[in-house]
Amino acid sequence: MRKIAESTVRRLSLYLRFLEEFEEQGIETVSSEALAARGGTTSAQVRKDLSFFGSFGKRGLGYGVPELVRKLREILGLGRTYRVAMIGAGKIGSALVQYRGFKQRGFEIAAIFDSDPAKVGKAWNGLTVKDARELEAELRRQPVEIAVIVTPAEAAQAVTDRCIGLGVKAILNFAPVQLVVPDDVVVKTVNLALELETLSYALTNR
Repeated sequence: MRKIAESTVRRLSLYLRFLEEFEEQGIETVSSEALAARGGTTSAQVRKDLSFFGSFGKRGLGYGVPELVRKLREILGLGRTYRVAMIGAGKIGSALVQYRGFKQRGFEIAAIFDSDPAKVGKAWNGLTVKDARELEAELRRQPVEIAVIVTPAEAAQAVTDRCIGLGVKAILNFAPVQLVVPDDVVVKTVNLALELETLSYALTNR
């Protein structure tokens, strides 16, 4: 399969959310113009994004909402459940564990780890925070597909190496550091300071 730009995948995810809203409202068909208006893009961009994955909709009639919802969920790999390990039981980790949208999308937080004795053993949203020293034993017993790294910067690479050693191929990184991983491992880094700086730029240059 051809390599698809990350920006395209992000837009597909947005389209899916808009389509699900339309579906809840009982709307059966939608135009590329309507999707573009919701997503802040153009109808040509919507059609181009979808064309990477096949032929959808009919000229003059638009897209069938239920069908396109099903297709986008399939394209985004949302037809299954992904087990997720959270490493780091700080404030960000707490907020992530309590976010209901993960489970609705098929991302099940299966284990939480921390190295702070004050946090180990605490109950978090139906799970018990486990000692980070138990990471290998726990994830060998119950493997996960995705690891979420919410540790201090100085601990992130070592934790990442341990997860990779356990076969984890996808990592969501909240630590303020660039992680080094093999080519077959995907890392997405969420840099909150960087996001705020882009907002600062927008405010300064509007």
